[in-house]
Amino acid sequence: MKCRQPGCTGTIIDGYCDVCGMPGQAMPVGAGREGAPPAPTASGRCQQPGCTGNIYDGYCDVCGSPAATAVPVVTTAPETTRTRMSAHLGSTAFGSARVTSFGSPVVRRPSAKTQEAGRIGAGLTRVPPAPALDPAKAVLRHPEVPLSARVCSRCGSKVGQGSEGVDSRSDGFCPSCGAPYSFAVKLSPGDLVAGQYEVVGALAHGGMGWVYLATDRNVSGRWVVLKGMLNAGDADARDAVIGEQRFLARVQHPAIVEIYNFVTHGGAGYIVMEYVGGRSLKQLLKQRLQANGGTSDPLPVEWSLAFLIELLPAFSYLHSLGLLYCDFKPDNAIQVGDSVKLIDLGGVRHAGDDDSPIYGTVGFQAPEVPTLGPSVASDIFTIGRTLLVLSADVPGYQSTYEFTVPPAEELPAFAAQDSLYRLLLKCCAANPNDRFASAEELRQQMLGVLREVVASQRPGVGSASASSALFEAPSVAGQGLAYQGLPRLRPDPADAQADFLERIAAEPAPLRLASLEKAPEATVGVWLARGLVALELGQLPMVKAAWQKVLDLDPWEWRGIWLSGLGALAAEDYDGAQSAFNAVYGQLPGELAPKLALALACESGGEYDLAEVLYRICASTDAAYVTPAAFGLARIGSARDDRDAALAALAMVPITSRGYPEAARQRVWELVRGAADPAAIDAALAAAENAKLDETTLTQYRVVLLRRAIRLAGDGRPALRRGAAVSPVILLAELADAYRKLADLQSDPAKRAGYLDLAVSLRPWSLA
Repeated sequence: MKCRQPGCTGTIIDGYCDVCGMPGQAMPVGAGREGAPPAPTASGRCQQPGCTGNIYDGYCDVCGSPAATAVPVVTTAPETTRTRMSAHLGSTAFGSARVTSFGSPVVRRPSAKTQEAGRIGAGLTRVPPAPALDPAKAVLRHPEVPLSARVCSRCGSKVGQGSEGVDSRSDGFCPSCGAPYSFAVKLSPGDLVAGQYEVVGALAHGGMGWVYLATDRNVSGRWVVLKGMLNAGDADARDAVIGEQRFLARVQHPAIVEIYNFVTHGGAGYIVMEYVGGRSLKQLLKQRLQANGGTSDPLPVEWSLAFLIELLPAFSYLHSLGLLYCDFKPDNAIQVGDSVKLIDLGGVRHAGDDDSPIYGTVGFQAPEVPTLGPSVASDIFTIGRTLLVLSADVPGYQSTYEFTVPPAEELPAFAAQDSLYRLLLKCCAANPNDRFASAEELRQQMLGVLREVVASQRPGVGSASASSALFEAPSVAGQGLAYQGLPRLRPDPADAQADFLERIAAEPAPLRLASLEKAPEATVGVWLARGLVALELGQLPMVKAAWQKVLDLDPWEWRGIWLSGLGALAAEDYDGAQSAFNAVYGQLPGELAPKLALALACESGGEYDLAEVLYRICASTDAAYVTPAAFGLARIGSARDDRDAALAALAMVPITSRGYPEAARQRVWELVRGAADPAAIDAALAAAENAKLDETTLTQYRVVLLRRAIRLAGDGRPALRRGAAVSPVILLAELADAYRKLADLQSDPAKRAGYLDLAVSLRPWSLA
């Protein structure tokens, strides 16, 4: 059935229009609840994770999710060693490293089943869609600003409060600074603004005055929003503000509310913008609080991350135009079905604008804004604060923790996810230079953290892989020098010597080093390449000189710290390696490469508990990291003399991995070294013979196991061969054959003679 609303081309689905959200029964503009259909009845509890709503007419009244699409409830992971990781490793002397992005990352393609969940969440998680809303029902019946919210827009003092014998006032002047204030509703239902926009009623009161719902008579009666502008009483100031703000009408992005027009009415100025019929993230928090009996119920962290990941391209777009949003908070993001939009552009200003008023909110605004003004870094700060407020109950976020982040132990959701906490710390760093340099860098890291959070809630290892813009995939760990199994840095195409570095990349190490020493310009990329080739050649002093030079050129260059960590590993300075990789982890919380490197440094230094946690994070998050992480876990199991743990780790390596043959060999060795009874010896022999081992290794394993079986037989323990009992004589014959085989495989005459002597010594004595 077609929607009957004027100008709407939508279709009625489940009783509501899929375009404007109006009920199927046409309602006159401005109709209130009296015109609504009878209240629906509840039909059970919502089954969405973290939602406490009820199902009405097939949809949840809190999260808006359909009743038939409930997904299993995911429980919060218990506190593990991961919770204490940051505190244990501490900070690094290298300071913060600015993230350098080398283009957009390649994101894994979600499966068809995941895509059905909706767009929010990048195909990694499911966020229930917002329910369709009737715009007319959003109008306030009795619009009035409560006394507690009446503060001066200039100095923040309370105004219009009244006193004994004096009524409260909606209009007047601030007694502290003299600035005029007005909380009165200026527009009434039926008012026609600029001869085009018919007012339906007031929706809400914000920092710039009342926000009204209206219909556009010139465009088929479409819904619009009128937002009041400051300086309404000063015609010159009003016209100047309108002139300055007209650039917002050129902002066009699918995740940003569209500005249609700027008009005046009754001496006041109004911004005319697109009506977004959803719910703000602040309203979502309020709904969850009410559904939870008045107790705060923050969003699941994967929801918070998903919402912000959707909005970050909008920030990138604004920043590319030289615009700063300035006042981001949960109030200013609205979920509309399966999408989310940035609203309230009243605080947007040009970068470098030193004259326009700065809008901000206590608890969200960066500490440097009052003195240095807004910047991309201050926008990043507001995004981090929004992540904090959405995901945790922090009563002091506008006072005690106005500019700082509470300890992890006070934030359960963040304590359970170390990478998430580190992401928050970097967003909200006190020094603007220590924050993410751009919204795109933040988006890349936030995607990685979301993958990790989602992976932590499911058993098993990663089944998909996501290519990194900064690192290549890791190789099979455990072969050659320790650092050689770690992911390699991707070249930086923005480096001035990128073409030169690409031309010499295939040269042998000595020739490459000679070429680098004659490079046309000693850029960061050239110094990094010199350090890496010096690492190949084992020239560790040159490695140190290279990473020090990189940090001299750019103190925020994390790749210099990464190089220092590789050099420390090669020098067996495991404390130094841990410090370096921990610093890189803090700057790239969404990347797995620093976690794998830190795990290796911790393992090498005997910090097995921390290493195990990091290896498991890598293995569960990304298929490309399963094999190196599995080898690391196997080494830890062997070091702890825990054969079962080592075997379980090696079993994680998929048969399609290039490391599978090595895993099979290590699995046989674990069985061989742990075989202490006849049945275990028999099983180890069978495994060795079935594995694709080289002849020398296989024969050596057979010798070890046969000698052990013969010794046990001498103690009265029955010998087994393929499950059947055999006599010690047969075992002796097999051992003699094994020694002769080893003799045949030897090129050294002395070793060959030694093995033959052992074989002869096992021949039975005869008097013939």
